[in-house]
Amino acid sequence: MKKVNFGAKRPSLSGQGTVDDWVGNKEPTKRLTIDVPVSLHKRVKSRCAMDNLVMADVIRELLEQRFPHSPEAEHGVPS
Repeated sequence: MKKVNFGAKRPSLSGQGTVDDWVGNKEPTKRLTIDVPVSLHKRVKSRCAMDNLVMADVIRELLEQRFPHSPEAEHGVPS
């Protein structure tokens, strides 16, 4: 039987910076659940695994690109 060794946990895109930065600037989070076709899920999961990325980090990055932060958003003004 072939033995497979797994390395350390994949690096997180949001894990850049110091531990103090991460702890000090932690914004509360909300869980977002979406349904995607199985074929899309497989493509995303496979590509993230090949690139040593975390799926959630990649999806957060895509959402940030599509919906950039704006000062108006903090005051409840629709964009």
